[in-house]
Amino acid sequence: MTHTTIHDAQPEDEDAWRTLWQGFLDYYQVTLPAEVTDHTWARLIDPVSPLKARLALHAGRAVGFAIHQNHPSTWVMGDDCYLEDMFVAPEARGMGAGRALIEDLIALARARGWKRLYWNTDQDNAAARALYDSFIPSDGHVRYRLTL
Repeated sequence: MTHTTIHDAQPEDEDAWRTLWQGFLDYYQVTLPAEVTDHTWARLIDPVSPLKARLALHAGRAVGFAIHQNHPSTWVMGDDCYLEDMFVAPEARGMGAGRALIEDLIALARARGWKRLYWNTDQDNAAARALYDSFIPSDGHVRYRLTL
């Protein structure tokens, strides 16, 4: 098995990220306007934006991403890190990229003094939930999202 390396998304990663992003959208059967994807990419590489992406690479090829942002918390004396979107290309699943992305975010959050890392997933996503449960069991929260 090839070792997974992880780095912050850089401008030169745009094509690789867009390919992975499209795979993520396809998995969830979602179509977004091109302007939304363009805006997301611009924020991911903007140094002042809190929205960031980490890319997982196997043999120098991007195989996954973790989009995250940190924010103040009312529950701890410090910031939380929200893992908003994570995706590993189907052909790379089972090679440790998903685990490496989460472990990378844990290390990054600790290094930056963030207090908690949290995320959500579809309740029927058994493969992802098996990985997530290996870190921590679900806390039982249910997400509600109101589109405005």
